[in-house]
Amino acid sequence: MSAHIPTRPHTAPRGGVDIRLPWWALALPTLAFIVLLTLILNPTDAQAASGDPAVTHLLARVQQLITR
Repeated sequence: MSAHIPTRPHTAPRGGVDIRLPWWALALPTLAFIVLLTLILNPTDAQAASGDPAVTHLLARVQQLITR
């Protein structure tokens, strides 16, 4: 004897797909992007900026190009 499997009625939203994201799903990646961009544009503020001078020079050149 087979068991009856309850099914939900197919109610597709009209006018396309309705996907709702929580506020933090967009806020956290945006915040992370801004923080990383700030560290790239101001390498002297980063604690690990005393590394390779070529990388520091490259980042300073990118900052100059962006601020023009």
